[in-house]
Amino acid sequence: MEASRKHIQEPAPIWCTGRMEETYSFEEYMDMVQAFHGHVAPGLIIGGKMVHEALRRMPRENILLDALCETGNCLPDAVQLLTTCTIGNGWLKIVNLFRFALTLYNKADGEGLRVAIDSRKLKDWDEINCWFFRLKPKQEQDTQRLLQQIRDAGPEILRLQRVQVSGHYLEKRHLGERVICPVCREAFPAKNGRICRACQGNSPYRNIDANTNANQEPFLASIPVGSSEGRQALHDMTRIIPGKSKEPFVTRGQRMTAGDICRLQMMGRQRIYVMDDVVPVDQWLHENTVAENFGRAIAGEGVGCSSPPREGKIDFIAEQDGLLIVETERLEAFNLIDGVMCATRKGFSIVRSGRKLGGTRAIPLYLSQDTFSQAMEILSDGPLLKVLPLKKAAVGILVTGTEIFQGLVPDGFIPIITSKITKLGCHVAGSILVPDERAAISRGIQNLLNCGAELIVTTAGLSVDPDDVTRSGLQDAGAEDMLYGAPILPGAMTMIARIGDVPVIGVPACGLYFKTTSFDLLLPRLLAGLRVTRSDLARLGHGGCCWECKTCRFPKCSFGKL
Repeated sequence: MEASRKHIQEPAPIWCTGRMEETYSFEEYMDMVQAFHGHVAPGLIIGGKMVHEALRRMPRENILLDALCETGNCLPDAVQLLTTCTIGNGWLKIVNLFRFALTLYNKADGEGLRVAIDSRKLKDWDEINCWFFRLKPKQEQDTQRLLQQIRDAGPEILRLQRVQVSGHYLEKRHLGERVICPVCREAFPAKNGRICRACQGNSPYRNIDANTNANQEPFLASIPVGSSEGRQALHDMTRIIPGKSKEPFVTRGQRMTAGDICRLQMMGRQRIYVMDDVVPVDQWLHENTVAENFGRAIAGEGVGCSSPPREGKIDFIAEQDGLLIVETERLEAFNLIDGVMCATRKGFSIVRSGRKLGGTRAIPLYLSQDTFSQAMEILSDGPLLKVLPLKKAAVGILVTGTEIFQGLVPDGFIPIITSKITKLGCHVAGSILVPDERAAISRGIQNLLNCGAELIVTTAGLSVDPDDVTRSGLQDAGAEDMLYGAPILPGAMTMIARIGDVPVIGVPACGLYFKTTSFDLLLPRLLAGLRVTRSDLARLGHGGCCWECKTCRFPKCSFGKL
């Protein structure tokens, strides 16, 4: 559909190429502004002039128009009044640069005309100048004189420029797949994340319905601590001795004694909740019940839960040695639900059996059934945590370098790689030195495979030097799915591939010098049986600097010593 062009007839009818030509007198346009905008805004009157002048100079052949406003004040209404470009149909875009300017352009190629107020030309129009630069309060402005000056000035106060709109604004925007938000249960574009933007904290509302406020706890009547003898505590109460201990002093269901009362008063507790209070079980869930359900849903392979909950919290414990895997996107979605939480150790950490991995709980003492159901819906796709065992692989080591092969330089790679893999329970199936020759590298790989290597580590020969042909030799040996380069320092020239089911990792020369490199970050993933993708490597850029402190040699990276 071609853009319709409606013009202010000032001073004479204007030709247009749209299917519908409409002209208005200045007075008629002001009546339109009053009806559409609510009052005769000077900015909208000038905006009409700006649209009018842009349309006069647009090409005469039929084109499809789009509009771009550099402010959200008044100008968008002028565009919507006088053209068929609206916010709703997507033909009007607002880029809030806080400049009083608009552009009409051909949506096919981006060629258009930008119109703005030329502040240098306002010196002869004192009332317009005063309005534009806010030189006096609105109530002190002479509105009638201002409107008359706007009418008399016409295009004289405008500046017009031929422009080329950036290609970014020519692309057609699609919402894409729509899914149901597990928190508010309303549809939203899947590209926005696991839950909708409103439930991510961007809602403009404090509360849509007070009756559905997830954090409104049921009414609980407290009693004085001194009157609680013989009554049962409703929840765990913690005693902290600074620098010594932090533990529950009173547990849920514990019957209070005179000694308990005395110690609680010494802790500063004056009132207490007791179990005589009746809470509707179909509407509210106690923190312990919530924690137990969350724990069972979050813990996956190789992860156990502490039981019963302590202080309303469940801890996650590694049940085996291995690599901690965290579903970070769903963990974030879970934590965006108000009133619940789960904290974990860094994903892809090497953990030992018995180590704490994290914990979960409800924030309030009682969680609404509705909020609980929303959180459990996030967890319905599977556990958030698992510990994968590391394969005790037979590792083949291929060292490339003519200078090493000829004995001109002693090899330092084999002892370094051997030390690193044996710490993870692996052993060396074989090690070979080869010159920088494609055929020799390919033969060396085949020999290591014949020795039963379940993982191959190649060293050096991965830079941009013409002698570095390791990658070519690997391809000759049948390497597939090769990824070269990673956002990790040191180790940017790391290479990952596979030959059949055998993973291959190439360690650049920096491995001879630095204690921690890309090899240390990626080796555990390969031993855990994970297929490393380009996206996985890209995410390593955040925290991927493994530079060491020159004083203590401790790795300065988020993956450091675990």
